[in-house]
Amino acid sequence: MARDITALLDIMRRLRAPHGGCPWDVEQTFATIAPYTIEEAYEVAGAIEEENWDGLKDELGDLLFQVVFHARIAEERGLFDFGDVVAAVTDKMVRRHPHVFGDMPGIDSAEAQANAWEKHKARERAAKPDASLLDDVPRALPALTRALKLQKRAASVGFEWDSAPRVVEKLAEEANEIVQAKESGAPQGDIAEEVGDLLFVVANLARHLKVQPEDALRAANEKFSRRFRFIEQSLRGQGKSPHDATLADMEALWQEAKKLSKRSTALPSA
Repeated sequence: MARDITALLDIMRRLRAPHGGCPWDVEQTFATIAPYTIEEAYEVAGAIEEENWDGLKDELGDLLFQVVFHARIAEERGLFDFGDVVAAVTDKMVRRHPHVFGDMPGIDSAEAQANAWEKHKARERAAKPDASLLDDVPRALPALTRALKLQKRAASVGFEWDSAPRVVEKLAEEANEIVQAKESGAPQGDIAEEVGDLLFVVANLARHLKVQPEDALRAANEKFSRRFRFIEQSLRGQGKSPHDATLADMEALWQEAKKLSKRSTALPSA
């Protein structure tokens, strides 16, 4: 099989051909393809998490195909082509790594590089008229990740709570506001706004504790799945299902699952 990117570009060109192409591929747009692009990025992350290296190869190929797909749509509209995408990212990487490709002093740690990267991006934003500190934080990011990035940007100019305990105080305040909104009969939209505020503060607490909120929530999801599967299997052994059990029955099994987990006893995989 071909290992050259030009073969993949040709495949995409033929798939999008109005005559003789694939009808599904032909009718796609940037907007309709975008959800698949996001999905493929998550599948790359999943393969890495599972250390499935053969799978990672395939998932990276699927993600690359998404880039080729978007570039082809852009080329058809006269916007840019795949070569322009490559040129743009090549230029950006060289421009943002002057310590490697230029004459700046070397950077000896990942943290120092991250700081230098942010300073360079800040200079690029400052060169744009009416630029905001928050301008290039993508709206399509997962909500917790975007919250974290927005908070980091604001913190870079001193707009933040000064400690984790102060954030915990704010967390309790936001939780109380949800209860008050519910008890006062507030519209559902107002309650949803209060819940959003609470989640935003949770992301801020994670930042102060140097925890990635998406990773933490993903781990919590997996832990919940393992423990709930333990409940299901235990009930199955009793000839029951969760539909037949009481909340007290399931809570007792949940506590048993927690004890087993602390003793490093294997629970059902998620």
